[in-house]
Amino acid sequence: MKWKKGKGKLNLFDPLLGTWQAEAPSELGPVKCKREFKKVLAGKYIQLTAVWEFVDRSYVEQAMIGVNPEKEIGFWSFTSDGKQSTGKLANVKDVHPEAIGFEAHMPAGLARMVYWPDGENGFYWAVESMTKKGWNRFVEHHYLPD
Repeated sequence: MKWKKGKGKLNLFDPLLGTWQAEAPSELGPVKCKREFKKVLAGKYIQLTAVWEFVDRSYVEQAMIGVNPEKEIGFWSFTSDGKQSTGKLANVKDVHPEAIGFEAHMPAGLARMVYWPDGENGFYWAVESMTKKGWNRFVEHHYLPD
């Protein structure tokens, strides 16, 4: 996998395009997660569909990544439990020099999600919350091509 970003604002996400899968432990037991990133609406947006399969339930996220009215890259996320969030592109280079990610203000405080290359043919994805001591990682998956 080449973690090569294309030209243009949204081409930053070119390394993520396609369908990916991960398996990981979770508080609800083992989880299988599939993420699909694809360009939609004449390439003006990237659509993310994430399906989380637990032993006794599933959880789905639909998100759009695009340029917001302030001309910044942002995301709009909607989930099967009725929640929604919005955020914007953030500097996440403290995780990895080639990492890309977003920050969002959530009811519990500031959170971020980060994607970075694994050095071979996949990527890592993590979700972190801001604490007084810095970023606290509470979810991490390793994705490989589906």
